[in-house]
Amino acid sequence: MDATESRYPSQFSGSLSRNLILAYQSLGVVYGDLSTSPLYVYKSTFIGKLHKHQNPDAIFGAFSLIFWTLTLIPLLKYVLIVLSANDNGEGGTFALYSLLCRHAKFSLLPNQQAADEELSAYKYGPPGQYPSSSPLKRFIEKHRKSRIALLIVVLLGACMVIGDGVLTPVISVLSSVSGLEAAKSNLTRGEVLLIACVILVGLFALQHTGTHRLAFAFAPIVLLWLVSIFSIGLYNIIHWNPKIVSAISPHYIITFFKETGTDGWISLGGVLLSITGTEAMFADLGHFTAMSIRLAFITIVYPCLIVQYMGQAAFLSKNISSIPNSFYDSIPDPIFWPVFIIATLAAIVASQAIITATFSIVKQCHALGCFPRIKVVHTSKHIFGQIYIPEINWILMILTLAVAVGFQDTTLIGNAYGLACMTVMFITTFLMALVMIFVWQRSIFTASAFLIFFWFIEGIYLSAAFIKIPQGGWISLLLSCIFLFVMFVWHYGTRRKYNFDLHNKVSLKWLLGLGPSLGIVRVPGIGLVYSELATGVPAIFSHFVTNLPAFHNVLVFVCVKSVPVPFVSPEERFLIGRICPRPYRMYRCIVRYGYKDIQRDDGNFEDLIIQSIAEFIQMEAVEPQLSSSDNTSLDGRMAVISTRTAQSGSSLIVSSQESSSSSNSIKSSKSLTLQSLRSAYVDENPRSKTHQVRFQLPSTPGLNPLVGEELLDLIQAKEAGVAYIMGHSYVKARRSSSFLKKVVIDIGYSFLRKNCRGPSVALNIPHISLIEVGMIYYV
Repeated sequence: MDATESRYPSQFSGSLSRNLILAYQSLGVVYGDLSTSPLYVYKSTFIGKLHKHQNPDAIFGAFSLIFWTLTLIPLLKYVLIVLSANDNGEGGTFALYSLLCRHAKFSLLPNQQAADEELSAYKYGPPGQYPSSSPLKRFIEKHRKSRIALLIVVLLGACMVIGDGVLTPVISVLSSVSGLEAAKSNLTRGEVLLIACVILVGLFALQHTGTHRLAFAFAPIVLLWLVSIFSIGLYNIIHWNPKIVSAISPHYIITFFKETGTDGWISLGGVLLSITGTEAMFADLGHFTAMSIRLAFITIVYPCLIVQYMGQAAFLSKNISSIPNSFYDSIPDPIFWPVFIIATLAAIVASQAIITATFSIVKQCHALGCFPRIKVVHTSKHIFGQIYIPEINWILMILTLAVAVGFQDTTLIGNAYGLACMTVMFITTFLMALVMIFVWQRSIFTASAFLIFFWFIEGIYLSAAFIKIPQGGWISLLLSCIFLFVMFVWHYGTRRKYNFDLHNKVSLKWLLGLGPSLGIVRVPGIGLVYSELATGVPAIFSHFVTNLPAFHNVLVFVCVKSVPVPFVSPEERFLIGRICPRPYRMYRCIVRYGYKDIQRDDGNFEDLIIQSIAEFIQMEAVEPQLSSSDNTSLDGRMAVISTRTAQSGSSLIVSSQESSSSSNSIKSSKSLTLQSLRSAYVDENPRSKTHQVRFQLPSTPGLNPLVGEELLDLIQAKEAGVAYIMGHSYVKARRSSSFLKKVVIDIGYSFLRKNCRGPSVALNIPHISLIEVGMIYYV
């Protein structure tokens, strides 16, 4: 699957052969977690309150519960309904939230513009469909607290997925290696735990290589696992108790609860483990198509799981004492060790899938401004979306080992695991109901019926999971609260800092009063002034101008921002405009990324900006409405500049050549000191020695003299060098602030800022060209 297909999977959904291939590939990425649940479901169900009811009738009832749970939630809810609510092929809670933000004013992203709504990925649904206007929509839009509550719900779902990233590797690997104890080997429980910890360390240590290096083996492993458990289940049904087939009837559920009462309700915390991993069908949709995921589940995964659970129940109905090791005891002796090896490999695959999904969730939280800056490494050139985040990887490893060593019991871990998974499903049901109303424009009655039906089922399971909070369930709540607190503090501090910038913008009247020279000397070169503001001139600019006697001939105010769409195509990434009249040589460049876009370090960002500005200057001469000369008190209108158009246009002649440590860019510097510094930097950073781009003015007879002069100034400024100007901010709470606000800003937010990656690192800005302007923000 190449990058284009994985980013825009809907283009390929019409081909049956393509969907069959994607369905096969989805087995290794999507269904690893769901398919390994038979390792621990029956054990988790019957250990605890239900140990007094370990009899054939209770086992028949437990299987009936598992059958109908798999049928109603994964099959009916996700496969038939939720998979249809994709955001340009992307799934998960953030995709649902993105759709809601585009159809109503629910978004809390600070620097959104009307121009963002013109993105091709922004549109959803058939042409001519207009957003509905309902009292519920107006209420949420009007009350900021309701929008904050909606964001917190989405973030809580994200935190629970991160909790899954900690718990899934533990329960999967511990359950698989527990077969060593079932095999009556001489290994002690401590030695089995040590083996599990070694596997977990190896799993996280290999994350930096990228999923794609092992992806070819994932699907065969899971397929072999599914065929194995299907065969074992079929054998157990025929050999031990064929009457188990009758347990499909809901009558056995009624009998089960009549016999077990409250104990049976509490045991639902174990039954719900049979659907853990279901959310991955929706969350990992971006790598496949909805049709391929449906095909894989309906034709392979669902039948294999049903037969396996049925076979285990048939075995247990005749071997009650085998409940603590139900899966491994049900395997015929001749094939025990091959199945054990396959189970261990399948557990690793299941762990790998949720770890990758955790990286993706953290990246999306960062795009929403709700997570500190982290390093994102794109590990595959062919499968878009496979990323690696070093900081999160090692945090997950430490937490995973701590849970494994601290609990050691898969039943306790399963209690926490089930609570996290069911909470995510509960939140997805709520967001789906909102999507039905605001995006699909269905009636409130239809959405309410969907919400009530599935909330009733999931609420029963969730209540049973909450009962088990003292027996291990607290760990998922603790992990979620920690990550939610980090997200809230970062989002709150970032919003406060942005509001300070917004209310302390430089007045354009003051800027115009300085004149084209800005009241100081304009030195050769281009100054890229980074700010989060999409309009106006940031306060760091006035701070810089009033403290230094010189500034660059060409100024570009750069804003890198996220928009509520999964991907922004390269043709729509750059918005270019002008600040002040033409003689000032001041421009604005807004760079837009979607919540699943990766900011790649291509090394040609400067060249793309120069070409885009040159294209804008040409467009402005042809389309005078882009110019701000008629109204110099405001910013000029922004224009979308396609990078491909800019690269192939005739505004500038571009020549490229291989560069070396003695490149022309270094020689062009008039300062010997700067030459030596840049030479040392290039020697230490081989990536910067890829190619040298030079611009020339085309000899066009009809070129407007003013346009030609401006383009020539742009080329000369580029040849003189590019400097990056950023604010180095210190955020502090005002003295009049409340004690809680001082704790959040002065301690929490400051700690996160000091221990996360700096903005220059996150934006891949070369350190040798960076100028930082220190400022204190009193928020």
